[in-house]
Formats: sequence, structure tokens, C-alpha cells
Amino acid sequence: MGQAREVMDRLTEAITSADQRAIGELYAQDAVALTPDGGELHGRDDIVAYWRQMTEAMPEARYESVHAYEVGDTAIDEGIFTGRNTGPIQLPTGETLPPTQKEISIRGVDFATVDDTGHIVDYRLYFDEMDFLDQLGLLPPG
Repeated sequence: MGQAREVMDRLTEAITSADQRAIGELYAQDAVALTPDGGELHGRDDIVAYWRQMTEAMPEARYESVHAYEVGDTAIDEGIFTGRNTGPIQLPTGETLPPTQKEISIRGVDFATVDDTGHIVDYRLYFDEMDFLDQLGLLPPG
């Protein structure tokens, strides 16, 4: 196991345990992250704020790995994120919605590129945002 894989595994643990300090320590100060629901995030502080919103909305989330890879300085994970929405949901508009109390199960893929110092410099997360919103009951019937 290389450095990228080890860092990605630590990130997954930090997210599922809602350890904001550990999440922040894993990203470079000038890291960039791309997410389906938060768009492109620049800098450690914005990335940590993104994960804070997610872990507050789903404080007892779990992650089941389906596939885990490492190619050079990049770790790639495919897995299933599950949890119950028991915390407020922060929308990109700044609005906050109350918890839906709904269970979700979302398959996603993420990539983390790690520099020589062991920090994530580029992070990409992909999941079906419409499926996520539908499972939360936030889409109109149709």
C-alpha cells in the first residue's frame, strides 16, 4: 500500500467519524476539490466546510468499500455511502432545510491525488445528486 492509498483510507475514516480536524490535516492548504453538490472548492477551509455540512446532515454515516485502487500518487475508491439524515441540510443557496429523517444509500467514486508531503492536493467526488435528493424526499413527485 502506497502513500495515496493510506491517505485516502484516513480520509474515509475521518469523514465517517466526523473528525473535522483530521479531515483538515489531510488536505493541502491550496487543495482543490470537485463535488456534484458543492461544485469546485478551493482551499482547505472550503473543503473542510463542505465535509462539515455533510457530516452534520448525516452524523452516523457509514461507508462500504466496493473497489479500492492506487495508481501512482492517486487513490481511487468506489463504495456505498449510507446513513440517516438527522441533521440540517445546507443548500448551495445558503438556505438550511430541517432533517428529513430518511435513510439514504448512494454509490459513489472518489479520487484523491496526494503530494510528496502526504496531503491531498486534488480531490474529485462523483455521485448521483438527483438520486441523493430523491432518497431524501427533496424532489417533487414525478
